[in-house]
Amino acid sequence: MDSRTPPNDGPPAGPAADARRRRSAARLAAVQALYQQSVAGTSTPRLLNEFHNHRLGADLDAEEGGDRLADADRAFFDDLVSGSLARTAELDTLVAGFLGSGWTLDRLDRLMLQILRCGAYEMLARPDVPRAAVVSEYVDVAHAFYEAREAGFVNALLDRLKVQRFTIGGNSLGGMVAWQVATLVPDRVDRVVLV
Repeated sequence: MDSRTPPNDGPPAGPAADARRRRSAARLAAVQALYQQSVAGTSTPRLLNEFHNHRLGADLDAEEGGDRLADADRAFFDDLVSGSLARTAELDTLVAGFLGSGWTLDRLDRLMLQILRCGAYEMLARPDVPRAAVVSEYVDVAHAFYEAREAGFVNALLDRLKVQRFTIGGNSLGGMVAWQVATLVPDRVDRVVLV
């Protein structure tokens, strides 16, 4: 290698890699916003405004030479936050259905619940994002706050959610589209199978 060429030790460069980093930053910020809303009851418009003006891409510990948060994809952030809040009851029903025997949403700490809600929302509402990528991204979000055990819990629950199958009218349907159909016509669901 030419001594004038710096080694390529960093993350991949280019527009696609930049878009992925911006979406990853949006997911982390969305979970933080959902957590704040769950604690303070902040209205959605105020919450979005606060994050847009003071959190997304802000300097951390600027006076101490801290890092700058990655600039988030704001439209994606807005969708994750607004959609998760608008569909909280539906998301809670979905997540609760995948908790182990004897577990309820009340047993989850507030932050864990926000990670699971946001991940479930993205699986429901964002068919443009591969399901495996959603699972991986929210495991990374969990690692930002928790040890490996809790991140593994996020992985297990979201992975189960991604492979859910319903039998409706004798036809087997899979994934989140099936969940959406099943929630619209629950009396037509013959059985639910985890594959």
